[in-house]
Amino acid sequence: MKDVIIACDFPTKQDTLAFLRRFTGEKPFLKIGMELFYGEGPDIVREIKALGHPVFLDLKLHDIPSTVRSAMRNLAPLHADILNVHAAGTRAMMEAAREGLLSGGGGAAKLIAVTQLTSTSPAALRDELLIGAPMNDAVPHYAKNAKAAGLDGVVCSPLEARLVKDACGKGFVIVTPGIRYPAASVNGEDQARVTTPRQAREIGADYIVVGRPITASDDPVKAYRQVQADFVGV
Repeated sequence: MKDVIIACDFPTKQDTLAFLRRFTGEKPFLKIGMELFYGEGPDIVREIKALGHPVFLDLKLHDIPSTVRSAMRNLAPLHADILNVHAAGTRAMMEAAREGLLSGGGGAAKLIAVTQLTSTSPAALRDELLIGAPMNDAVPHYAKNAKAAGLDGVVCSPLEARLVKDACGKGFVIVTPGIRYPAASVNGEDQARVTTPRQAREIGADYIVVGRPITASDDPVKAYRQVQADFVGV
Protein backbone atom coordinates (compact mmCIF):
# COMPACT_ATOMS: atom_id res chain seq x y z
CA MET A 1 0.00 0.00 0.00
CA LYS A 2 1.31 3.44 -0.94
CA ASP A 3 0.47 6.46 1.19
CA VAL A 4 1.47 10.03 1.88
CA ILE A 5 2.54 10.84 5.45
CA ILE A 6 2.22 14.48 6.49
CA ALA A 7 5.05 15.66 8.74
CA CYS A 8 3.32 17.44 11.62
CA ASP A 9 6.40 19.40 12.66
CA PHE A 10 4.45 21.90 14.73
CA PRO A 11 5.62 23.26 18.10
CA THR A 12 2.37 22.67 20.02
CA LYS A 13 -0.71 20.49 20.20
CA GLN A 14 -2.89 23.53 19.51
CA ASP A 15 -1.07 24.23 16.23
CA THR A 16 -1.35 20.59 15.23
CA LEU A 17 -5.04 20.25 15.98
CA ALA A 18 -5.81 23.52 14.22
CA PHE A 19 -4.07 22.14 11.13
CA LEU A 20 -5.96 18.83 11.34
CA ARG A 21 -9.32 20.54 11.64
CA ARG A 22 -8.91 21.66 8.04
CA PHE A 23 -9.22 18.02 6.96
CA THR A 24 -12.92 17.28 7.13
CA GLY A 25 -13.10 14.57 4.49
CA GLU A 26 -9.98 12.50 5.16
CA LYS A 27 -7.80 11.17 7.96
CA PRO A 28 -4.28 11.48 6.55
CA PHE A 29 -1.33 9.51 7.86
CA LEU A 30 0.69 11.78 10.17
CA LYS A 31 4.31 11.87 11.31
CA ILE A 32 4.91 12.95 14.89
CA GLY A 33 8.54 13.82 15.38
CA MET A 34 10.79 14.98 18.16
CA GLU A 35 9.61 18.61 18.29
CA LEU A 36 5.97 17.79 18.93
CA PHE A 37 6.54 14.64 21.00
CA TYR A 38 9.08 16.26 23.31
CA GLY A 39 6.90 19.33 23.69
CA GLU A 40 3.59 17.60 24.36
CA GLY A 41 4.55 14.11 25.56
CA PRO A 42 3.00 10.73 24.76
CA ASP A 43 -0.57 12.00 25.06
CA ILE A 44 -0.26 13.76 21.70
CA VAL A 45 0.05 10.35 20.04
CA ARG A 46 -2.95 9.01 21.94
CA GLU A 47 -5.04 12.06 21.04
CA ILE A 48 -4.22 11.96 17.34
CA LYS A 49 -4.80 8.21 17.18
CA ALA A 50 -8.18 8.76 18.86
CA LEU A 51 -9.06 11.16 16.05
CA GLY A 52 -8.61 8.31 13.60
CA HIS A 53 -5.25 9.17 12.05
CA PRO A 54 -2.53 6.57 11.44
CA VAL A 55 0.73 7.72 13.10
CA PHE A 56 4.40 7.39 12.23
CA LEU A 57 6.24 8.07 15.50
CA ASP A 58 9.56 9.40 14.26
CA LEU A 59 11.89 9.43 17.27
CA LYS A 60 14.90 7.70 15.67
CA LEU A 61 16.04 5.80 18.76
CA HIS A 62 19.81 5.31 18.88
CA ASP A 63 21.45 4.07 22.08
CA ILE A 64 22.83 0.89 23.61
CA PRO A 65 20.61 -2.15 22.99
CA SER A 66 19.21 -2.44 26.51
CA THR A 67 18.16 1.21 26.59
CA VAL A 68 16.49 1.02 23.19
CA ARG A 69 14.71 -2.20 24.18
CA SER A 70 13.25 -0.52 27.27
CA ALA A 71 12.34 2.67 25.43
CA MET A 72 10.56 0.76 22.69
CA ARG A 73 8.69 -1.30 25.27
CA ASN A 74 7.37 1.97 26.74
CA LEU A 75 6.42 3.36 23.33
CA ALA A 76 4.56 0.23 22.22
CA PRO A 77 1.33 0.95 24.16
CA LEU A 78 0.89 4.19 22.20
CA HIS A 79 -0.09 2.00 19.22
CA ALA A 80 1.74 4.03 16.60
CA ASP A 81 1.53 2.41 13.18
CA ILE A 82 5.21 2.94 12.36
CA LEU A 83 8.15 3.53 14.71
CA ASN A 84 11.84 3.90 13.95
CA VAL A 85 15.43 3.61 15.13
CA HIS A 86 18.79 4.51 13.61
CA ALA A 87 20.36 1.68 11.60
CA ALA A 88 23.78 2.97 12.69
CA GLY A 89 23.01 1.57 16.15
CA THR A 90 23.99 -1.93 14.87
CA ARG A 91 22.02 -5.11 14.34
CA ALA A 92 22.07 -5.88 18.06
CA MET A 93 20.36 -2.57 18.83
CA MET A 94 17.78 -3.07 16.11
CA GLU A 95 17.04 -6.59 17.35
CA ALA A 96 16.62 -5.19 20.86
CA ALA A 97 14.20 -2.57 19.54
CA ARG A 98 12.12 -5.30 17.94
CA GLU A 99 12.12 -7.30 21.17
CA GLY A 100 10.97 -4.26 23.15
CA LEU A 101 8.20 -3.47 20.69
CA LEU A 102 6.89 -7.03 20.76
CA SER A 103 7.11 -7.40 24.54
CA GLY A 104 5.25 -4.10 24.94
CA GLY A 105 2.37 -5.29 22.80
CA GLY A 106 3.26 -3.39 19.64
CA GLY A 107 3.48 -6.34 17.28
CA ALA A 108 1.02 -4.80 14.81
CA ALA A 109 3.29 -1.80 14.18
CA LYS A 110 5.96 -1.57 11.53
CA LEU A 111 9.47 -1.02 12.85
CA ILE A 112 11.87 0.65 10.44
CA ALA A 113 15.41 2.02 10.55
CA VAL A 114 16.89 5.30 9.33
CA THR A 115 19.76 4.61 6.93
CA GLN A 116 21.18 8.07 6.31
CA LEU A 117 19.34 11.33 6.88
CA THR A 118 18.30 13.17 3.74
CA SER A 119 20.22 16.17 5.10
CA THR A 120 23.47 14.18 4.82
CA SER A 121 25.31 14.95 1.60
CA PRO A 122 27.83 12.56 0.05
CA ALA A 123 30.58 14.98 1.08
CA ALA A 124 29.42 14.98 4.72
CA LEU A 125 29.19 11.19 4.67
CA ARG A 126 32.81 11.01 3.55
CA ASP A 127 34.44 13.97 5.31
CA GLU A 128 32.49 14.31 8.57
CA LEU A 129 31.21 10.80 9.28
CA LEU A 130 34.32 9.15 7.79
CA ILE A 131 32.23 6.57 5.94
CA GLY A 132 34.37 5.64 2.96
CA ALA A 133 31.65 3.82 1.05
CA PRO A 134 29.63 5.95 -1.37
CA MET A 135 26.01 6.71 -0.46
CA ASN A 136 24.69 4.22 -3.01
CA ASP A 137 26.62 1.43 -1.25
CA ALA A 138 26.22 2.54 2.36
CA VAL A 139 22.42 2.93 2.32
CA PRO A 140 21.60 -0.55 0.89
CA HIS A 141 24.11 -2.07 3.31
CA TYR A 142 22.38 -0.44 6.28
CA ALA A 143 19.06 -1.64 4.87
CA LYS A 144 20.33 -5.23 4.66
CA ASN A 145 21.42 -4.99 8.30
CA ALA A 146 17.93 -3.80 9.25
CA LYS A 147 16.32 -6.68 7.39
CA ALA A 148 18.69 -9.17 9.04
CA ALA A 149 17.65 -7.72 12.42
CA GLY A 150 14.01 -8.48 11.67
CA LEU A 151 12.85 -4.95 10.87
CA ASP A 152 10.11 -4.21 8.36
CA GLY A 153 11.85 -1.55 6.33
CA VAL A 154 13.93 1.61 6.31
CA VAL A 155 13.84 5.35 5.89
CA CYS A 156 15.99 6.47 2.99
CA SER A 157 16.23 9.18 0.39
CA PRO A 158 14.10 8.47 -2.68
CA LEU A 159 17.36 8.53 -4.61
CA GLU A 160 18.34 5.23 -2.94
CA ALA A 161 14.88 3.64 -2.84
CA ARG A 162 15.35 1.44 -5.89
CA LEU A 163 18.75 0.26 -4.64
CA VAL A 164 17.17 -0.77 -1.34
CA LYS A 165 14.34 -2.62 -3.10
CA ASP A 166 16.88 -4.48 -5.20
CA ALA A 167 18.91 -5.38 -2.11
CA CYS A 168 16.05 -6.31 0.24
CA GLY A 169 13.08 -7.31 -1.91
CA LYS A 170 9.70 -5.86 -2.82
CA GLY A 171 8.14 -6.62 0.57
CA PHE A 172 10.68 -4.50 2.44
CA VAL A 173 9.05 -1.16 3.29
CA ILE A 174 10.65 2.07 2.15
CA VAL A 175 9.66 5.41 3.70
CA THR A 176 11.14 8.42 1.95
CA PRO A 177 11.35 12.04 3.14
CA GLY A 178 12.94 14.73 1.00
CA ILE A 179 9.93 15.28 -1.26
CA ARG A 180 9.76 18.55 -3.18
CA TYR A 181 8.29 19.93 -6.39
CA PRO A 182 10.59 21.36 -9.10
CA ALA A 183 9.31 24.92 -8.60
CA ALA A 184 10.07 24.85 -4.86
CA SER A 185 13.27 26.46 -3.71
CA VAL A 186 15.39 24.44 -1.31
CA ASN A 187 17.63 27.38 -0.42
CA GLY A 188 17.97 27.59 3.33
CA GLU A 189 16.35 24.20 3.82
CA ASP A 190 18.01 21.21 5.43
CA GLN A 191 17.37 18.58 2.77
CA ALA A 192 20.25 17.61 0.50
CA ARG A 193 18.77 14.70 -1.48
CA VAL A 194 15.25 15.32 -2.77
CA THR A 195 12.82 14.31 -5.51
CA THR A 196 9.16 14.74 -6.51
CA PRO A 197 6.20 12.57 -5.41
CA ARG A 198 5.82 11.11 -8.90
CA GLN A 199 9.51 10.24 -9.10
CA ALA A 200 9.36 8.64 -5.64
CA ARG A 201 6.51 6.44 -6.82
CA GLU A 202 8.38 5.42 -9.96
CA ILE A 203 11.53 4.42 -8.07
CA GLY A 204 9.77 2.22 -5.54
CA ALA A 205 8.92 4.18 -2.38
CA ASP A 206 6.04 2.76 -0.32
CA TYR A 207 5.43 5.86 1.79
CA ILE A 208 6.59 9.44 1.33
CA VAL A 209 6.88 11.95 4.16
CA VAL A 210 5.91 15.46 3.10
CA GLY A 211 6.12 18.50 5.35
CA ARG A 212 6.31 22.09 4.17
CA PRO A 213 4.90 21.53 0.65
CA ILE A 214 1.66 20.66 2.49
CA THR A 215 1.85 22.32 5.91
CA ALA A 216 3.12 25.68 4.61
CA SER A 217 0.64 25.76 1.73
CA ASP A 218 -2.14 28.33 1.60
CA ASP A 219 -4.51 25.39 1.08
CA PRO A 220 -3.03 22.34 2.86
CA VAL A 221 -5.95 20.05 1.96
CA LYS A 222 -5.61 20.83 -1.74
CA ALA A 223 -1.83 20.40 -1.53
CA TYR A 224 -2.22 17.06 0.25
CA ARG A 225 -4.65 15.80 -2.38
CA GLN A 226 -2.27 16.85 -5.15
CA VAL A 227 0.66 15.03 -3.53
CA GLN A 228 -1.55 11.98 -2.95
CA ALA A 229 -2.62 11.98 -6.60
CA ASP A 230 0.96 12.34 -7.84
CA PHE A 231 2.34 9.63 -5.57
CA VAL A 232 -0.46 7.07 -5.43
CA GLY A 233 -1.50 7.70 -8.99
CA VAL A 234 -5.19 8.37 -8.41
